[in-house]
Amino acid sequence: MALAATRSMSVIFVKHKILYPVRRTCLFSTSDTILADKRKPPSKKQWRKCHKKPPSTDHLSWEERLADVVTPLWRLSYDEQLELKQKHQERILSQLSRNLSGDLQSQSPSPVRSKLSFPVLPVLPSPVRDGYRNKSTFSVNRGVDGNPKTVGFYVGTGRKGNIVCVNGDHLLNMPEKHKLVARCYQDFIRLSSLESCLLFHTGGHWREITVRTNAEGRTMAIVYFHPQTLAPEEVAAHKDNLVDYFTRGPGSLCQLDSLFFQESTMTRCTHEESPYQLLHGQPHIYEEVLGFKFRISADAFFQVNQAAAEVLYSTVRHLCVPNPEEGGGRTEVGGTLLDVCCGTGAIGITISPRVDRIIGIELIEQAVEDARHNAALNNVLNCEFVPGKAEVVLPGLMSKLSSAGGGLVAAVVNPARAGLHHRVVRALRNQPAIRRLVYVSCKPDGEAMRNFRELCCAPDPQKKLTGEAFSPTLAVPVDMFPHTPHCEVVLLFER
Repeated sequence: MALAATRSMSVIFVKHKILYPVRRTCLFSTSDTILADKRKPPSKKQWRKCHKKPPSTDHLSWEERLADVVTPLWRLSYDEQLELKQKHQERILSQLSRNLSGDLQSQSPSPVRSKLSFPVLPVLPSPVRDGYRNKSTFSVNRGVDGNPKTVGFYVGTGRKGNIVCVNGDHLLNMPEKHKLVARCYQDFIRLSSLESCLLFHTGGHWREITVRTNAEGRTMAIVYFHPQTLAPEEVAAHKDNLVDYFTRGPGSLCQLDSLFFQESTMTRCTHEESPYQLLHGQPHIYEEVLGFKFRISADAFFQVNQAAAEVLYSTVRHLCVPNPEEGGGRTEVGGTLLDVCCGTGAIGITISPRVDRIIGIELIEQAVEDARHNAALNNVLNCEFVPGKAEVVLPGLMSKLSSAGGGLVAAVVNPARAGLHHRVVRALRNQPAIRRLVYVSCKPDGEAMRNFRELCCAPDPQKKLTGEAFSPTLAVPVDMFPHTPHCEVVLLFER
């Protein structure tokens, strides 16, 4: 693996009072990070910097090909990764600036920093760079040697019919415990008399395995199984074998705290459609973030990088309700915070000491149940979590809040990649009490960009966007996924 450059950090204040690290000069040049002749860098641009011609991938090992798919930036030092992410975020957000300035015809392929109409802070780095994932899902398919009971990750595509399942032991973002459970699961299914399920219509039973861990090393495994035509008693016998293998057999070295089993004839399904069956151990594991404890169910959403989640949530907390002790300019703490797409309540709960009331909205009922449990677990009494579609719940809730008074501090939204429904954007935009809106996006160049435009465009009666427009005033990228090109960005909108 390429050597990571030593990073020297210092902390400063900026106009918006966000603490962020200043990156100093990388101690290694680009060419220093390319240590093996057979390794290709992740882009032609890097090779041009080294005055070398990019080689073909034909001679790369399967492990290198997989690393290039799962962790495309693995050959770069961490400083170089952050530099690439910074430029990418600035490129995306300059598009928003052009849209807001009315320059919709500009199609420049590489917008420069000067086109940004609001500051984009340097990417906040992840405190942990290797082995940071607390959730990994391993697939089952034919391996390099043709064995259909290989557990790992795919290289190739179904469309081209060239899928190969490659072991992930070398991947930088995977913790050792996840790799161990995957190896043991592979040994188990190879011992089993049942075939693996590669395609539903061709039969087979053993499917993926998901591994979840917390910072203390507690481990949960969820095995997915296709029953096909097996009788319930036959399925029960194989579940017993699975439990025996992981509790008394070779798999016991994994020291599983929870072992779940889900049998389903669908590719993906919810707990309501096909319940997660607890075969062994505890029904939950717990994780701590910013001093708060959170329950993690088999299918609960939780940020995959716990250490970076603390950076993300503290950034969101500061932008929603600046602490006067941090120099944020506010002299009082109180009012109501609206948490849209609240998931299991992590953002609202971590902000709860700074406000009078948190109201969270979430579509998935299991997540709402977890959020309520998490609030009770932490003795947080000022959080209310409402189940339902945000576009249905929000308009009525806004009317109720408006009539009740009490002051709305801010709203925070943390939607999935698909962004917010246009009715949610409309409700937020048309509520004059919301002066500050914090938007957390894992894909700002996707549907979220449509949300940004609708929040900030001139009033449009045709679209029922009649409220005063928001303006983006600050963007803070947070690196949740080292060695990959992905990055979360926290955007502050004000009016």
